[in-house]
Amino acid sequence: MRNPSERRMSIIETLSERRSDSIDNLAFEFGVSRRTMRNDIEILSLSFPLYTIPGPRGGVFVADGFSLGKRYLTNEQTDLLTRLIPTLSGSDATVMKSILQTFGLPKRKK
Repeated sequence: MRNPSERRMSIIETLSERRSDSIDNLAFEFGVSRRTMRNDIEILSLSFPLYTIPGPRGGVFVADGFSLGKRYLTNEQTDLLTRLIPTLSGSDATVMKSILQTFGLPKRKK
């Protein structure tokens, strides 16, 4: 049996491949209770762009554009670069925006 950290890493790897799944299916697959899976997803969502949608068509989703293993800017780095954009001129501002788009954490769908 895996420890919680190993299980959670396997969960995020699985979700990164599938992009979405149900809590029930993940709980069954990983041999844990529904409550444990919900807790794992809640903990993972603190570090990864995961979100849940309740209801029959709901489940756990990975934000579009997220790729496990890709390096992303921290929130502090993103905030700093965003504040610098108005001070740039011409193509420098365009390049800065492309850096933010390429390396910023993906935004979840509303």
